Amino acid sequence: MVPLLETPDLLLRGPRPTDLPEGTAMHQDPDFYRFLGGKPHAEEDVWRRMLSHMGHWAMLGYGSWSIEEKATGRFVGTVGFFDVQRDLTPSIKGTPEAGWVLAPRLHGRGYASQALQAALAWADEHLPAPRTTCIIDPGNDASLRLAHKFGYQEYARALYHGEEIVLLERARPGTL
Repeated sequence: MVPLLETPDLLLRGPRPTDLPEGTAMHQDPDFYRFLGGKPHAEEDVWRRMLSHMGHWAMLGYGSWSIEEKATGRFVGTVGFFDVQRDLTPSIKGTPEAGWVLAPRLHGRGYASQALQAALAWADEHLPAPRTTCIIDPGNDASLRLAHKFGYQEYARALYHGEEIVLLERARPGTL
């Protein structure tokens, strides 16, 4: 159900129960969650997120991949597309929202770039949506640079759960 994607260093695959320990450790690392709500996520919340990733594939035909480092076989993050019906103005409901997270110990290796490039190539071929969006904390310079590298452009700023976010969009090639 979840397509397998491969990059030079990574496998993008469906979530597995064995991802939970590494996923929980990642979500409890202060360097990870500082731009994602500012607090650690409990194991049960990480589990729910994994189930949501699978549910997106079943209900919408797209979703998020677990990122596995080929050299070690370890879970190192997630990348993909979702629609979580955010209460946000301007609304992005019904638009595939891109997202990516990577274990902080692996930052700086180009893994997020490899993963996002593979996910976007899949989306450009398989998603009928004319655009994808993403939301990023304005202080998260690394994610903003990555988004811009792959064609995302800021189109609005908004408050989400009381915090400022940057809304970005990327047109699917050939839709403009």
